[in-house]
Amino acid sequence: MDVLLTADQTPSHYYMAATPFADTMTPIDKSTTTAIVQYSTGVYTPPTMPAFPSLPAYNDGDAAENFMGLLKSLVDDEHAIDIPQHVDTSLYITVSVNQINCSVSDTCGGLDGNRLAASLNNISFDFPKVDILEAYYQKLPDIFEKDFPNEPPRNFNFTGDVGENVTYPTVGTKVRVIDFNETVDIVYQGTNVGAAENHPMHVHGYSFYVVGFGQGNFDNKADPKNYNLTHAQLVNTFGVPKSVWQAIRFVADNPGVWFIHCHLERHSSWGMDTVLIVKNGTTGATSMRPRPDYTPPCSAS
Repeated sequence: MDVLLTADQTPSHYYMAATPFADTMTPIDKSTTTAIVQYSTGVYTPPTMPAFPSLPAYNDGDAAENFMGLLKSLVDDEHAIDIPQHVDTSLYITVSVNQINCSVSDTCGGLDGNRLAASLNNISFDFPKVDILEAYYQKLPDIFEKDFPNEPPRNFNFTGDVGENVTYPTVGTKVRVIDFNETVDIVYQGTNVGAAENHPMHVHGYSFYVVGFGQGNFDNKADPKNYNLTHAQLVNTFGVPKSVWQAIRFVADNPGVWFIHCHLERHSSWGMDTVLIVKNGTTGATSMRPRPDYTPPCSAS
């Protein structure tokens, strides 16, 4: 996060402090990082100890939500934005940390001797040995499936007492294919499954507007009525806390094969991923560039 500071206070020394926001049961470093902002002009005697700000608790979800709600795009004659007002494709995606049964021949370090996993819509992404970009454009068979679902395979109280019924996801290489220039609306639902926490979600190839967020389970009738379709912030990564939903929107005008994943690399390696394939448009300028004569091969190790 980049911040612009207006130095309009009485010349002196001021603390700058930050603590992490974390909504997980996993142990974290809760220490506070500090610096001192010093005015270089003006005649003043610096205090022996600058006043220290009052910070919210590291797991104060209400404070985090309130702060995020204050972030809006600057909209004026010099800063125009274009938030899509209609939607062609809607996806509702649950975000979870799970487990996969450990095979008899393996030794796994997760809970109950299982293998730790993560999922989107209860599907843990299985990375293929052939990249999906090549498989799609070369029409290679049996590399991926085009049936990533529009919504979770089963609805329940995602943010309540979920029990053991969604601990074990399915495993697959499932992608979503959409037409060029469609408007895509994705609601990510943070769940209370497993070791739930805040997940920074990222979409390759696009920046997008965060048009809405809120605590609890997403209500597809009531919540969209409160979307911010005038000043929504434009980002390329955003956090989805546990038991909170976030809605993003963008126009799929960049053809290609794009990775969608949690930016906690451990969760990504566990399967909190999918792929968005945006078809070519009708012109050369709206289509993927042809493959070069030589493409460096991936490392075998």
